Amino acid sequence: MSRAPRSSAARRDWGSDEVGCSILHVDMDAFFAAVELVGRPDLRGRPVIVGGSERAVVLAATYEARAFGVHSAMPMGAAMRLCPQAIVLRPDHREYRRVSAGVMEVLGDITPLMEQVSIDEAFLDVSGARRRLGPPTVIAAQLRRRIESGFGITSSVGIAASKSVAKLASSHAKPNGVLLVPRAATVDFLHSLPVGALWGVGEKTADALARWGIRTVAELAHTDPMALQRAVGQANGRHLMDLAWGRDPRPVEPLHEEKSIGAETTFREDTADVALIEARVLALADQCGSRLRERGLSARTVAVKVRTEDFRTLTRAVTLDSPTDISREIYLAARSLVAGADLRGLRVRLVGVRTENLAVTQESPRQLTLDEVTFEDHGARRDAERALDEVRQRFGRGALGPAALVAPSQPVGATTAAAPRDLS
Repeated sequence: MSRAPRSSAARRDWGSDEVGCSILHVDMDAFFAAVELVGRPDLRGRPVIVGGSERAVVLAATYEARAFGVHSAMPMGAAMRLCPQAIVLRPDHREYRRVSAGVMEVLGDITPLMEQVSIDEAFLDVSGARRRLGPPTVIAAQLRRRIESGFGITSSVGIAASKSVAKLASSHAKPNGVLLVPRAATVDFLHSLPVGALWGVGEKTADALARWGIRTVAELAHTDPMALQRAVGQANGRHLMDLAWGRDPRPVEPLHEEKSIGAETTFREDTADVALIEARVLALADQCGSRLRERGLSARTVAVKVRTEDFRTLTRAVTLDSPTDISREIYLAARSLVAGADLRGLRVRLVGVRTENLAVTQESPRQLTLDEVTFEDHGARRDAERALDEVRQRFGRGALGPAALVAPSQPVGATTAAAPRDLS
């Protein structure tokens, strides 16, 4: 779910003309928290936060907790200060994936033109389903009933002529509602919004626009294009101008290509222990490699993220000579990147590893390095890591792992507050 700014003016009835409005954006309401409450009905109506220890971040919060200012990605410590009476539940990612798969199956029954964009949201193009199922509002009501009856969770749906407007409409329909923005009302709807509501306008872009006196979509739309490009860059300026006038020709793409695979973790205490940091990088690289092999993908780029105790975040990336799905190679690249980052003598709070520039493994040409040819059988290493994957699938991920994860300065299980967080 997007945390972009909303406007009370945008929640009004924009009309009932559904002609040309074939794009639906379906977004589960407080998905992770809602899934947890299915098995804990006694917690309904109470402030609930899904997250780890105080040093982790909020994964999700019920609307009762959000009323106190709690939101996803907020540090747990800050969330508990805002809402000390909240009930904290540990995340169950396996259950989230199960429910998500079921919901996406329901959406796929509506139309094959379904594009999943995250675990809890998807776009549908229902232009071909209207004769069979009725107008988009009827289709939205049907799929929302099926989701709630089948999984015990609610969803909100935005209906519009384009993906960007449908996504904005669903955010204004929350919780548990539907908002239709007719094609003829698109510009009026957009111009009622703060500029931060536009898809792709984050905090930095919003600040850059504010320095030019642009705080609403209407102001952006009527800004001189050259001035807008000077404020946010040429390509971004043109893109935002198009969105401000409702121009978004992007189709719903059923085969959404996975662009990266990564994970990150927050240490229980800020640390300068190199061995401990490297052990965590190894665990994250191991997870990335495992998930690449599971999907039949290889990565050409390895990236790391390091957050220091002053909350400064550093990112570094390297392009490999050849694509890889081998955890050890990902680890060596990531370890080198972390070692080369200038931390200014500060302790580390968070570390993350991400693999990018993905391609199907059998289509990825690979040239062995001199080290691989001289010192090891490359195929044997891949076979060993795949055997490791099979053991984990049968007995659980914690059943087997690299021995180097047992850092000499830290007992097993005490390095982090929680397992690495899936970021794909």
